[in-house]
Amino acid sequence: MKEKEILWAPWRMGYVSSVKKKGCFLCSAFKSQKDRENLVLYRGRHTFVIMNLFPYNNGHIMVATNRHIRDFERLEKNATDEAVMLVKTAMKIFKRVLRAEGFNVGLNAGKVAGAGLDRHIHFHVVPRWSGDTNFMPVVSDTKVVSQSLDELYQVLHKEFSVELARK
Repeated sequence: MKEKEILWAPWRMGYVSSVKKKGCFLCSAFKSQKDRENLVLYRGRHTFVIMNLFPYNNGHIMVATNRHIRDFERLEKNATDEAVMLVKTAMKIFKRVLRAEGFNVGLNAGKVAGAGLDRHIHFHVVPRWSGDTNFMPVVSDTKVVSQSLDELYQVLHKEFSVELARK
């Protein structure tokens, strides 16, 4: 019998071992002025864009409401409109800058729907590429992300600023 190989993914240890802070991390990021530290890419009137600290794929972002609100159906029209506009903007930027070929866009409303944070409405935008899934997640529960968050933050922050200044 072949000995099982070990594939190391030390970057996941931060997520696995992190002490979960009390309160809402989206509200904390929104209230803070340390956008780079909190990976906030853009602040709108009703919503903001934040990078996912533990991304499913390179470029995984979230569009969250400025208000701490859990029910999508209670969201005001101007917040809904701005959120959709930011999702569309993210997709446009990801196509141009990251050469994304497709996207997973979603809103998990409620814990049973898979929401890890079920009390603050947020959309996920995950860029996808042909062949971006492979044996690593299946065999070893390890995801390979090809770019550092810091490097990607610099690129995306600039792109969101430029793109949204046009609107």
